[in-house]
Amino acid sequence: MPHHPFKVGLFGIGLDTYWPQFPGLEERLKGYVAQVAARLERPGVEVVNLGLIDSPTGAREAGHQLRQADVDIIFLYATTYALSSTVLPAVQRAGVPVVILNLQPTAAIDYASFNTLGDRTKMTGEWLAYCAACPVPEIANVFTRAGIPFHQVTGVLDGDPHVWQEVDGWLEAARVAHVMEHGRLGVMGHYYNGMLDIYSDLTLQAIAFGTHIQIVELDELAALRKEVGEVEAAERVQDFQREFEVQPDCAPEELARAARTSVALDQFVEKHGLTSLAYYAEGTPGSDNEDVMGSVILGCSLLTARGIPVAGEYEVKNAQAMKIMEAFGAGGSFTEFYALDFADDVVLMGHDGPGHVGIAQGKTKVRPLAVYHGKVGSGLSVEMSVRCGPVTLLSVVEDGGSLKLLVAEGESVPGPILEIGNTNSRYRFSLGARGFVQAWNAQGPAHHCAVGVGHIADQIRKLGALKGLRVIQVC
Repeated sequence: MPHHPFKVGLFGIGLDTYWPQFPGLEERLKGYVAQVAARLERPGVEVVNLGLIDSPTGAREAGHQLRQADVDIIFLYATTYALSSTVLPAVQRAGVPVVILNLQPTAAIDYASFNTLGDRTKMTGEWLAYCAACPVPEIANVFTRAGIPFHQVTGVLDGDPHVWQEVDGWLEAARVAHVMEHGRLGVMGHYYNGMLDIYSDLTLQAIAFGTHIQIVELDELAALRKEVGEVEAAERVQDFQREFEVQPDCAPEELARAARTSVALDQFVEKHGLTSLAYYAEGTPGSDNEDVMGSVILGCSLLTARGIPVAGEYEVKNAQAMKIMEAFGAGGSFTEFYALDFADDVVLMGHDGPGHVGIAQGKTKVRPLAVYHGKVGSGLSVEMSVRCGPVTLLSVVEDGGSLKLLVAEGESVPGPILEIGNTNSRYRFSLGARGFVQAWNAQGPAHHCAVGVGHIADQIRKLGALKGLRVIQVC
């Protein structure tokens, strides 16, 4: 598949009338734009820096350049006063989200030295290097009237951590939007019968995130599995022994069965170019399909840890939530409410099926299950807790024909879990266990969500803003 790099557009704005009037001002402002460009540069980010745009003609040309460069987001640096006509054509033609950088060189003008310059032309030139705030209302007015959403970062070019935290947040959110827009979500099998909250509008997912949905066949996966050789299967068993803490009561034949399915899954994902997968099926008793479904958990857990999240129960919305968390570098493990512990004021959350072993507290255990509760078959399953420390929960919620993002920040805390061969963690929230579940449920999410490590609600809020999705944070 072709690779499409993540590109960031940058330009400063000024007014060409000023340059002959105030010698050195243009070069100084170009230097400020270059400083921002240097701060935006990082691995995986291609910066398209157009320098200083100072006329309507230049703005129109900049719009063509940004469109041709295929940028994902624009940082518009208001370096000094500039006419809105030097902004609108560029942003309109580029047609991507825009963040206005309202940054002045230092925290304040040095009034004493400024007022002793003794030359009012020089003084005005110095002031103009500081008046980034001046054109922002004009630009905001025109963008609002043009129906162009915009975002703002206000502060100081140097020595203002808030500015770069905000810029980094917008950059990261735009990169995740790019990941989602280039994603291929495989859907295999069918919904769990009667789980009405899970039934999803696939078209809405494609529209909201730009993700391609690829419908794939369980029969094909079962056929690939038949072709897996003994050597490949044995090597995958060794992978399991290395990646997991395989419990002594796991039968060798069950490990071999899971290994064959895992190898086939990798081939299947590669063949279809999948970046995530939602699945559920039962198969008729004794069939190849049933055998695959009963041995899929370890392979799906390895895929999830590799950055290809796999959601069970055909939970398409949650596969998307898990992919968002993964793209932000937070992990993203499949989870639901398990129980409330009112004594310790924590919420027990987990799920059967695959877990994200990359965000586990210690090594993930593999246990044999004689029954998969509510599902067919038996086999091996994973048991893990999410790493202790800050966590974020994310649910992609279908809400009256549109999508919204539901977020909560909390903490994974140590303590006893249910050792039943499932993922399971203890979470503490600022609202308390009772307050959290009521606030979360009031938003009408499906019963699954994605949990990741770290507090990233702010980045998720920015992603929602870039994609035009409402974001609700309950804590």
